[in-house]
Amino acid sequence: MKQASTILGIESSCDDTAAAVLQNGKIVSNITSTQKVHEIYGGVVPELASRAHQSSIIPVIDVALKNANISLPDLTAVAVTQGPGLMGSLMVGLNTAKALSMSLNIPLIGVNHLQAHVAALYIEHQVQFPMLCLLVSGGHTQLIWVKDHMEMEIIGSTIDDAVGEAFDKAGKLLGLGYPGGPQISKLAQSGDPNTYKFPDSSLPEYQFSFSGIKTSLLYFLRDNSKENPDFAKNNLENICASYENALVNMLTKRVKKALKNLNPKSIGLVGGVSANSVLRNAMVEIGKTHEKECYIPDFQYCTDNAGMIAKAGSYLLEKNQFIDISTLPFSKSKA
Repeated sequence: MKQASTILGIESSCDDTAAAVLQNGKIVSNITSTQKVHEIYGGVVPELASRAHQSSIIPVIDVALKNANISLPDLTAVAVTQGPGLMGSLMVGLNTAKALSMSLNIPLIGVNHLQAHVAALYIEHQVQFPMLCLLVSGGHTQLIWVKDHMEMEIIGSTIDDAVGEAFDKAGKLLGLGYPGGPQISKLAQSGDPNTYKFPDSSLPEYQFSFSGIKTSLLYFLRDNSKENPDFAKNNLENICASYENALVNMLTKRVKKALKNLNPKSIGLVGGVSANSVLRNAMVEIGKTHEKECYIPDFQYCTDNAGMIAKAGSYLLEKNQFIDISTLPFSKSKA
């Protein structure tokens, strides 16, 4: 029988400062403070991110606790993102969690950020295992074979850029600002996805590559702008729709291949890019076609958040898998 627990989750891997409280398996508060300082630079500036975390983390934790109607002594454990992510940003969250663990004499749980994205599915779903899960974000694109709640194996990943970076780069080329993904998706709703064609990469098994399609878009815009300087402006919706369609097809092509070869009991979609409506709909259709349950998180659990950290931490708490105050963050994927 599971013991009652109240877990504080802390997330600070990139440019979102987040805290959440999970009581007896249920998320009762989930607070995120998004940093706006990076928009003028067209991408996340690590030094600015870590400074912003230092300013935000205590207030964010305070709001999370108040919304959950609890105080610090009520906590059973504190779970924190250990990596991967930006080293300076990770240090802010980890050191804060260490201080809470020491002062309250409660367990300290180090969470793999990528495993936590998968754990976001467990917040609202009773997942059937094994599950084939597509993780798509600004920093990662992976196909993951999920054997159990925290037992996972990466079976495919990008050899260069992530799909989120491919969206953001396109947004910059089209003059849409940062982050580009949401703006491209909004414009794509009014466009024809079959207007233009962009190439997929030819890689073995379930590997991804997005550097080629980014270069293709760059040359496409350059060449057409020579003949018509207003080409991108006049065809913006169709360009966005076609580019988005190409990226979604690149992702779902690998999912279908793995689904056919491995025959999981279910499929899942997680990560920041899982908020993309075209990709969500495509994954749901794949599930229907192959008669597999398809799990996708609620929008609040798609992007970086502390709810998924707390949920992942709850499974590690059950197994008494803790870290100590000498533990350091890791910047690259270890999953």
